[in-house]
Amino acid sequence: MSQSLIRAISSRKNQLGSRFFSYSRHFHSQWPITAPRCSTHSSLGNIVTGSRRFSGNLIPELSHTRLFQQRNGFCSVSLNEVADSNLGPEGETIDIEDVEPLGKKKPMVVYKKPIDFTKIDAKLLPTVMIIGRPNVGKSALYNRLIRRREALVYNTPDDHVTRDIREGIAKLGDLRFNVLDSAGIETEVSSGTILGRTTSMTANVLARTQFAVLIIDVRAGLHPLDLEVGKWLRKHAPQIKPIVVMNKSESIGESLAEVASEALALGFGEPTAISAETGLGMTALYEVLHPLLEDYMVQTLNDRCSQDDITSDENISDEDESKLPLQLAIVGRPNVGKSTLLNALLEEERVLVGPEAGLTRDAVRVQFEFQGRTVYMVDTAGWLERTERDKGPASLSIMQSRKSLMRAHIVALVLDAEEIIKGQRSMTHSEVVIARRAVEEGRGLVIIVNKMDCLRGKQNSEMYKKIKEAVPIEVQTVIPQITGIPVVFISALEGRGRLQVMNEVIGTYTRWCSRLSTGRLNRWLIKVMSRHSWKDSASQPKIKFFTQVKARPPTFVAFLTGRTQLLESDIRFLTKSLKDDFDLGGTPIRIIQRSVLRTSPSGKSSGGNASRTGGPARQRTTSDKRTVSV
Repeated sequence: MSQSLIRAISSRKNQLGSRFFSYSRHFHSQWPITAPRCSTHSSLGNIVTGSRRFSGNLIPELSHTRLFQQRNGFCSVSLNEVADSNLGPEGETIDIEDVEPLGKKKPMVVYKKPIDFTKIDAKLLPTVMIIGRPNVGKSALYNRLIRRREALVYNTPDDHVTRDIREGIAKLGDLRFNVLDSAGIETEVSSGTILGRTTSMTANVLARTQFAVLIIDVRAGLHPLDLEVGKWLRKHAPQIKPIVVMNKSESIGESLAEVASEALALGFGEPTAISAETGLGMTALYEVLHPLLEDYMVQTLNDRCSQDDITSDENISDEDESKLPLQLAIVGRPNVGKSTLLNALLEEERVLVGPEAGLTRDAVRVQFEFQGRTVYMVDTAGWLERTERDKGPASLSIMQSRKSLMRAHIVALVLDAEEIIKGQRSMTHSEVVIARRAVEEGRGLVIIVNKMDCLRGKQNSEMYKKIKEAVPIEVQTVIPQITGIPVVFISALEGRGRLQVMNEVIGTYTRWCSRLSTGRLNRWLIKVMSRHSWKDSASQPKIKFFTQVKARPPTFVAFLTGRTQLLESDIRFLTKSLKDDFDLGGTPIRIIQRSVLRTSPSGKSSGGNASRTGGPARQRTTSDKRTVSV
């Protein structure tokens, strides 16, 4: 590199459209020049863009030439400030042909209106929180904005359906923003009650948001609780000026103007009439939100000063399925510590917890990063068998928990250590139903035994050891479909075992996404079939070859010759061998059988699917245009 750098620069003046700059000065060839270290092995001519090359005698001095440090694997040389220098002992003239300055700093990107919200990373989008007193339609507006029915909606004037903070991406026209659904705010409650805890949690989350939508019920007019909510909002979030929205206005006529004039008493400006149930007034809400969110995004993007910061640097290949975002569902019976576990994994008070059973109603979905991997966790309501008595929010919670299990990649089944001691068994009937349903749906399974902190002390030391030894054995007995199910013993209340849980979840997900080559599988198949004891050669299935057709979960196809099919015992043997030899514990494995047609010397096919048809073989006649079956 140093030899190519210290050569003289000359030009090709014959080329059409090129520019020539001449610099002249006598030089001394003995002056040393140190070349910068570059990762490329090309000459200086390859550094210059446009396939232009430098040639000539040695360069004596680069007093005005700047050598830049290596950036992204390339070495840049700036020639825009080169002093007039002739390079040649015989007075030769050196020319630089069509060289543009390299190494210039990127100009600062200045963002202006309009902003395309659809191309902005979700982490940079503004956050809008929906607040209001109970039963005014906050969850209905949340579902309308995210265009899905995720939040539970039920008319319960005497109870609160929503208790946790739900988060989603709102799609209002071309607007995109993070929207939060909150519990109903009641200021006149004690701090120890459920309503007091939900109000305190809402205040903590509201302090980190940028905008708020205050909903009032137009049918009830301006309620005194609405005024209390307005005072509470000024106290806990004085930096936010909320947008007042009058919901349930689809059937209100002349009284709408009267309620709008009453809403001015809140002191937050003109209200906007909408109907979250029917979608009425969404255009008006868009016109109110758009300038506010656009001004915020312009300021935010300009503060980052670079467009590279708003684009995702991690381009995940479709082939590496184990690097895709992980969907984790935390399921279990009521009051086993599912919400406490989610807070422990997030290391923050994200969902409502307490000693009351059945405290969680909504399936709360939370996104977080763990070791550079995106994980979506879902905290579900306590899993119960649905009965005729279960009506209203309880029935909706059960249905939502089942849907969350269907959408998950990995299912974390939480058990209660205290219940295991009392019942003298590891899993109850409902927990076995959850585990088997997860296996039937092809999901990875991780067993988590919570509340191990209750077994501390010398008097419980023996019981602690017995539980750690007996639970994995009993789990494997009641769930024989999967071998090697990981079992983790933790205390979510104290935060012990957090990293162990996530490591087991990531490991199970990696195995769930694993793919094995056909050559490796067939070499494994020869060894497995040889070490299995068959009754005779006739009873041994004739597997021609074995291949994996899909992952998530691992699915294999065994191509058989002849009429012999794999028995259930054969499939269990192959499944167990796959899990033991390729470390696929905790993931369901599916094996599909296919028959291969054997062609006789006379040209007729025998065996396989054709032998089971029982009818004469079909002959095919060809024509000039197409093939016709007779």
